[in-house]
Amino acid sequence: MTLCSTRNFQHSLEEHGLTLDRRPLEILQVNVGKLCNQACHHCHVEAGPKRTEIMTLATMERLLALLEDTPSIHTVDITGGAPELNPHFRTFVTRIRALGRNVMDRCNLTVLFEPGQADTAAFLAEHQVQVVASLPCYSKKNVENQRGRGVFDKSIRALQKLNALGYGRTGSGLELSLVYNPLGAFLPPPQAKLQQDYRRELKTLFDIEFNHLFTITNMPIKRFGDFLKRQNQWDDYMDLLIQNFNPAAVEGVMCRNMISVGWDGTLYDCDFNQMLDMPVSSQPADIFEIPSFAVLAQQPIALADHCFGCTAGAGSSCGGALV
Repeated sequence: MTLCSTRNFQHSLEEHGLTLDRRPLEILQVNVGKLCNQACHHCHVEAGPKRTEIMTLATMERLLALLEDTPSIHTVDITGGAPELNPHFRTFVTRIRALGRNVMDRCNLTVLFEPGQADTAAFLAEHQVQVVASLPCYSKKNVENQRGRGVFDKSIRALQKLNALGYGRTGSGLELSLVYNPLGAFLPPPQAKLQQDYRRELKTLFDIEFNHLFTITNMPIKRFGDFLKRQNQWDDYMDLLIQNFNPAAVEGVMCRNMISVGWDGTLYDCDFNQMLDMPVSSQPADIFEIPSFAVLAQQPIALADHCFGCTAGAGSSCGGALV
C-alpha cells in the first residue's frame, strides 16, 4: 500500500458516486511549529523537544492579512507541536481575536507546567480561546504507555487548573474539549459512548468536567506509521481502514471547508497532507505568493490512501467523529 497514489481512495469515491469538492472556507488551521515538550508515540507531526521549526512573526502577519480578507473563516485552529511554545503565540491569538474570529488551541496539557507558561491558562481564558486537549484515556497506565511517565498526573492537574478558571463549566462560555486517540491499530469506539465513560470517570475520580470528547483515528503516517511497520501491522491496519470505508463520512471530511498552513507558510488541504509534504495542488502553494485564499476555491483536493483514515467507521476529523 503506497501513500503516493490516489488510485485506491479515488476508486472508492468513484464506486460510490462521490466527489470531494471544496466548500466555502470556514476553518484556518495553522501549525505554528514542531517544538513540543513531549514526543508521543502516535504523533503524526513527529513533534518533540529537539524540533526547531517555528513559525515567524512575519508569517503570522501575512496570515492575519489573509484572514482579514476572508470573512467566511470563523475559526483559527492553532496546532503544533505545543503551540504555546511559539514565542509569538500570544500575539497571534490576541490579533486573531481582535478580528472577531474564534481560536482553538490544540493543547497537550502538560505544556502548562513548562517554564514561562505559568499564566498561559489564564491568558487562554481571558481571550476565550477554545481549548482542545489531548487525553488518550482516563487510565493512567494507558496514557503513560502512549505519552510517557508522569504525563497523566500533569494532565489531570492541568485539567483541574482549567476547570478552576471556568473551562468546561456550564454557563462559563469557556469550552474545553478532550481528544481520544486509539492506543493501537484499531478504530476508535463510538464517540458518544466513550464521552459518557470519560465524563463519568473523570468526574468521579478527579472532579473534572469538560464539554466534548473528540475521537480521532490514528493516521498510518510518521510515528504511528513507523510503529505499524515495526509491529508488522501496516498491511492489516490499511486493510482495516479500507474495509471500513464509510460513504456517509465523506460528506463531513475536514478538507472540504478547511485549509492547513505549515510553520513556513506552505498551504495544505489538511494537517495530515502537511506532514506528508503534499501541498495544495494550486501553484503557487505559499501564503506569501497568493493574493487571497479565494484562489484555492476551484482547486482539487490532494488525495492519497491515508485519506481512508478520515472515512473509516464513524469517520474522523480534527473535530472528532463525522457520523
